[in-house]
Amino acid sequence: MSNPQTSLINTKFTHPSFISRRRLTVQKTTLLTQLSILKSTGRYDAFKLIWHPSYSDKPDVWPVPNHLFWDSDVAKWIEGACYFLIEGKSEQLDEAVKELVDMIRGAQQSDGYLNIHFTVVEKGKRWSNLRDLHELYNAGHLIEAALAHNQYYGNDLLMEPMLKYVDLISDTFGPGPEQKHGYPGHPEIELALLRLYRKTGNPEHAALAEYFLDERGNPTGQDGRHYYDVEAEARGDREAERPVYYPTKRCYWYQQAHEPIIEQQTVEGHSVRAMYLLTGLADLVSIRGKSNEKCEARTAALERLWSNMTERKMYLTGGIGAIKQYEGFGIDYFLPSSTDEGGCYAETCAAIGVMMLAERMLQIELDGKYADIMELCFYNSVMTGMSADGKAFTYVNQLASSDTDLSKRAEWFTCACCPPNVTRLLGYIGGYLWTHQVEKESVQVNVHMYSSAILTIPVESSTVEIEQKSNWPWDGEIEFALRNPAEVSVTIKLRIPGWATSWQLSPNIPESQPEKGYLTLTPEWLKANPKFHLNIPLVPRFISPHPHTNQDIVALARGPIVYCVEDVDNPGSDDHFKNVLIDPACEVSETRASIPGIEEPYVGLAALRATSLLAVSDYPAPHVPLGAVTQQRPSIDKLHFIPYALRDNRGGKGHMRVGIRRKR
Repeated sequence: MSNPQTSLINTKFTHPSFISRRRLTVQKTTLLTQLSILKSTGRYDAFKLIWHPSYSDKPDVWPVPNHLFWDSDVAKWIEGACYFLIEGKSEQLDEAVKELVDMIRGAQQSDGYLNIHFTVVEKGKRWSNLRDLHELYNAGHLIEAALAHNQYYGNDLLMEPMLKYVDLISDTFGPGPEQKHGYPGHPEIELALLRLYRKTGNPEHAALAEYFLDERGNPTGQDGRHYYDVEAEARGDREAERPVYYPTKRCYWYQQAHEPIIEQQTVEGHSVRAMYLLTGLADLVSIRGKSNEKCEARTAALERLWSNMTERKMYLTGGIGAIKQYEGFGIDYFLPSSTDEGGCYAETCAAIGVMMLAERMLQIELDGKYADIMELCFYNSVMTGMSADGKAFTYVNQLASSDTDLSKRAEWFTCACCPPNVTRLLGYIGGYLWTHQVEKESVQVNVHMYSSAILTIPVESSTVEIEQKSNWPWDGEIEFALRNPAEVSVTIKLRIPGWATSWQLSPNIPESQPEKGYLTLTPEWLKANPKFHLNIPLVPRFISPHPHTNQDIVALARGPIVYCVEDVDNPGSDDHFKNVLIDPACEVSETRASIPGIEEPYVGLAALRATSLLAVSDYPAPHVPLGAVTQQRPSIDKLHFIPYALRDNRGGKGHMRVGIRRKR
């Protein structure tokens, strides 16, 4: 079993599609745009270990210095650049990667330590605040950058210093009496170490990841106390002192460190941390295998926390995280759409994390519920994170705008984790389309997502190719062609999305039904039908959040795409569409359109003669008589919808909304 970051080399995108166009934008524009910003902000030269004026800035989010993530910003950019260099050479990208690697090598200390902040700004304080200061998080992203660099360049120029750094970390942390019994405040290194283990085969790399995962939340881990309590006392934290993202002191659930993972009943805290942590745990389950004594408890925890997240704490777009203060989960069913309605954060990185977890869960169990969420996140809460021209990004992805938080993207952020995260994801998205297993001369291919691409699989001394052609997600017709030697047995499992009300395979397989969301095509059937079609009609439909959210709203969807309304083509909005009512029994029309100047095609929707405006007459507060609420006439003749992922690409005031009040 491989990771998408390595299996990407087996996939080549062919005919133009939504995914290939997004990837081309990153290759031609986004990587260079981000490189320019890395240079102008000081990040690019930071590994020269020269003082930068911004190091004196007051933290925006105390106690985290604004520059603390510069290591990972650079690392994620390197990783993304290497994925795209695999497909096409770029002298500018190549030179930048090589120069950055030289600077990173030069920044490493003699014992292997490698971190900008604790080498330049707070010398002598390394490992003093694992809870808040991201040393191990940054190390994880540098490891992932080294893996991508090694994959493309075939040398160890970045891998060598990272292996030395990992050796230092392994010596520093562990169960030994002279070791620190700590773990990262922000998970990331766990999944990176497991990826490294797949590359090196060094059992110490997997063992260190396993230690971090198992030790997390241990109430008696360090000298009979919680590790974060011990390190806080050692650095002299005052009793009432707490980070600004802690609602109260000792909110270790923010870091998923309030109790061991296998004991956690609900998904809590910072959304990105939770997803990276669970992705590492899922990968560990796959690596250790079902015979491992801890497999059952770990798998049960993964399934329990996945269900809690998707059933009670996920937005219609696949976004997660309702609370701005700590960028994380609220209580069950607390899913307001905007700031002025009580919250909604839905960070881009969190949605990427959901995709990462879903992909790992598919490796444990082939179940369409994981792929459904993976695709939902990709086309909505992830792809909304980058503008159509590839030059602007989102950090927060609310489902409705407000006067304080308009639906607008930005060129960059002080904490800039999201932009390069989108870049690297699009670099290895080919690894998400499908997975495959090879046993001698037998191959099974699981198709999770649709696009236009060719999968090439080496089998013994021959090669198997599977090609899919489609205009997904705008059209539901997918053509397949299998090219394989006669001696190779191939089985294909096609995902039938959970939202699909019908589907048709041609040639037909009589009485065949999907099992856990996947339709099986046997070797015998494929030998007789190496070319076949799958048609999944993409029909507009109304969706709504769970009734327990107490939101009487509906939203439009078509296939995996969730839609929103914007003021650009719905003039007259001055309240962010709060007072618009829609009848879900209405007629919905479709229109082929494209983003002006970019020519990014999409299918627009319009609700016809279905909407009116809510009006509330004067009344004695706080009670509102039933008769005080009316629906104004005449109704809105046509309410236009655009894919949520493509919002804020056409100008306008920044008024936007996904969920519209249901007309009764």
